[in-house]
This record gives sequence, C-alpha cells and structure tokens, in this order.
Amino acid sequence: MSFPIQLNRPLVVFDIESTGISPRKDRIIELAAVKVNPDGTEESRCWLLNPTIPIPKETTAIHGISDEIVKDCPTFAERAKEILAFFEGADLSGFNSDRFDIPCLEEEFARVGLNLAVQSRRRVDVQRIYHRMFPRDLSAAVREYLGRSHDGAHGAEADAHATLEVLKAELKRHAEVPRTVDEIDQWIAPTDPLNADRDGLFRWKNGEWTVNFGKKKGESLKRIMLDEPNFLKWMVKGDFSADARMVAADALKGRLPPPPAEAQK
Repeated sequence: MSFPIQLNRPLVVFDIESTGISPRKDRIIELAAVKVNPDGTEESRCWLLNPTIPIPKETTAIHGISDEIVKDCPTFAERAKEILAFFEGADLSGFNSDRFDIPCLEEEFARVGLNLAVQSRRRVDVQRIYHRMFPRDLSAAVREYLGRSHDGAHGAEADAHATLEVLKAELKRHAEVPRTVDEIDQWIAPTDPLNADRDGLFRWKNGEWTVNFGKKKGESLKRIMLDEPNFLKWMVKGDFSADARMVAADALKGRLPPPPAEAQK
C-alpha cells in the first residue's frame, strides 16, 4: 500500500528515550527514526547514546536503559552530524513530538552548535491527530487502530515503528484528516508566518522584527541588537526554546532573520 500522505520531501518519524522529561535539562539515551521517502520507501536508524549524565533509577525503570548499558556508547556530540544528515531535508513526525521529541532533539543539536532548523520543517505530531479523535496514549492508539497490544512500549525503536503504523491507520480510517504534510501541520497546530520562532517571541511588525513578549514587547530587535545586547545575552542563557535562543544568538552577531515570505508579497 502506498503511503497515505502526499510527500514532496521525506518524513522522519522518530522517538526518543531520555534521562528525564525536560528537553532543556535532560539528555537523549536512545533515538530511533524511520524515514519515509516521497517514493514510499523507508529507511530506519537507531542510535544508543551515552548521555554523559547519570540516568535516574526511576527513568531506567521505565525504558530499561541503565548507565551500565550505555557507558561505552558514543555521545550525541560524536553522532550529531550523522544524525543531522539522516534528518536532512525532511519533515518531522512522532508521538507527542511537538512537546518533547522535537524540542529535545533541538536542544541536543544546539549544545554542539548545530541547528535542526525546525521552522523550515513541517510537523505531523501523530499524538495530536489521535487526540483529535481519542484523547489517550500510544499504547491505546495501537489497540484502537491496530487491534493489538503495544509490545515493547517505552522502547524507542518499538515506539517509533508503532507510531508510524498508527499514523497510517489514522489516515486510512479518518477521511477528514488532510492528505498533505502542509495541511496536516496547519490543521494540528496552525503557525503564524510572521513569527520568527515557534513560540512567537520574535515577530514581524511594521516592516521589521520586534520582540513580542515582556517589557520589550513591540520594540525593534535591530535597536535592541545595537543598544541593549545584554537583553539578548539573557535570552541566550534563559529557559527559552532552542529556535528563539538561536534568533537571539544570531542578533548578537549582527544577523537578523530574513523577512517572512508574507511580508514580501
């Protein structure tokens, strides 16, 4: 059976097991990814990684990966370019990927000076489609759509493959779900084309990029870049999304995002 979404570039369906639940503070232990190419062919990769920080016992109890298991594994930094190459030019999909897997992967790349460039990728969060239909978890989705129990739950590789199977089943069952990645991305989580980052902390307004939060809301990013660089340094070190921190870091180097396409019409 051909893939039920029209693809004009690859779609990487991936899952992460980590040291905890904070994308900013925790580290990836296992990353499994299935790439669906526009011709329908699939490629799979799985990386077991040394997180360089202790794995809490309560986390090991969930996914079964201990410090001993990963002590001789490569670190994310050692595999970062290889992983980024697998994701090159692809849109992103996962189960709860918008809230955890994508931010977690963004943070890991940011730590080694690489950019996942999420803003240029469409996203298909399989959990969001599922929650539109039934507000449950991946194991329940496997039971509902695939008619079986989810053996291997909380293992990244099993979860990634099960997520892909659920995505296919969702699209087969629900005719109302769009059939292109662009439409699904906007249907699940509409984005504002005038925002420079996912959370809209920087926004195009009155012909220039402006800060869109706090006491600086509405102020010119260019002016702040020239006159108040400490504000941008604070953002770079703060608890903001990786793409917002990247905008701030670039502004400190004198680089502003290009004007959004909507502003050039």
